[in-house]
Amino acid sequence: MELKYRCLVLDHDDTVVNSTATVHYPCFVEYMEKYQPGVHLTLEEYFRYNFDPGVIPMFTEICGLTLEEMYHEEAYWKEYVKHHVPRAYPGIREILTEFRSRGGFIAVVSHSFSEYILRDYRENSLPLPDQVYGWEYPPEQRKPSPWPLYRIMESLNLPPEQLLVVDDLKPGYDMARAAGVPFAGAGWANDIPEIEAFMRKNCDRYFKTVAAWRDYLFS
Repeated sequence: MELKYRCLVLDHDDTVVNSTATVHYPCFVEYMEKYQPGVHLTLEEYFRYNFDPGVIPMFTEICGLTLEEMYHEEAYWKEYVKHHVPRAYPGIREILTEFRSRGGFIAVVSHSFSEYILRDYRENSLPLPDQVYGWEYPPEQRKPSPWPLYRIMESLNLPPEQLLVVDDLKPGYDMARAAGVPFAGAGWANDIPEIEAFMRKNCDRYFKTVAAWRDYLFS
């Protein structure tokens, strides 16, 4: 059966791996307790602010970190992530394996660093992506910039309609819209009503479970 899309463009955290609740938020709490004891966010607030306005405004505008403090927090986070590997959501491995076996391409556009993305794919026995665009790229080339999608389309010689961006947060949606690429909301990471409401209203597709996404891709 012919694939609906030739290339899946995947977010990483909370789309492929369950990482915010198990890695990134615990790291955030640990860091703030040590260096910014006046800052407290619940896991739900952390999800919400990562969704909108995004990770950098969350740290600068909501948590009140200076640029220097952000660099320090980033270094702390990088060291923490070295020793904490998130697990892929059940069913993700089977989807990516089948998609690759049918001739599909897999790309990742994420706010994580590529070295950790590739490590997570290896540790979870996932088929390695064909291309990865992570946080190590300059700010103007990270999502929500459409630059990674333009690179993917050019390198694979694919039109926008042959890509599907799958992401749980608004920056992925903004990136896809800017490049005219179909977008699917990944709804399996959290149950926050306003995030789900935005995604259901604005996404081309919204999937509450990994199984629903698989049924759509291969039906």
